[in-house]
Amino acid sequence: MKLVVAAVGRLKRGPERELAERYGERVVKGGRALGLRGLDLVEIEESRARRPDDRAAEEAAALARVLPENAVIVVLDERGRAVSSLDLAGMIGRWRDQGREAAVFIIGGADGLAESVIRRADLRVAFGAATWPHQLVRIMLLEQLYRCVTILAGHPYHRD
Repeated sequence: MKLVVAAVGRLKRGPERELAERYGERVVKGGRALGLRGLDLVEIEESRARRPDDRAAEEAAALARVLPENAVIVVLDERGRAVSSLDLAGMIGRWRDQGREAAVFIIGGADGLAESVIRRADLRVAFGAATWPHQLVRIMLLEQLYRCVTILAGHPYHRD
């Protein structure tokens, strides 16, 4: 199974991008022995439409074009549920064992995700009640994916 992070917007060069790349590399290296076939980072250009609903709709169309067949869709949504690292690792392990092609984690743009994307989701996850900048959400997601890999591998990175 491949892991995919599809995010609206681009990370510019700098410490945020470096940290995201570092966690992404760790996911790839650690995931190989676990049957994870890599990590794709897909950046969707932010819409320039004037109205928020139009921006969200354009971004939803772009996201729909990059979703692999037979993929589990996970959206990061402030109205989603809190999921522990252990639970997320368990889900990723089950999806892998079920033969799912990919698990796609979607991070929306400044106006959030269109309802059409949210309806497609198999899971809605929130990183707490606070509002986070998108670049930090991407880093936190990549760290959690790395943590999941280490949990599945029995590595001591995660401590309960």
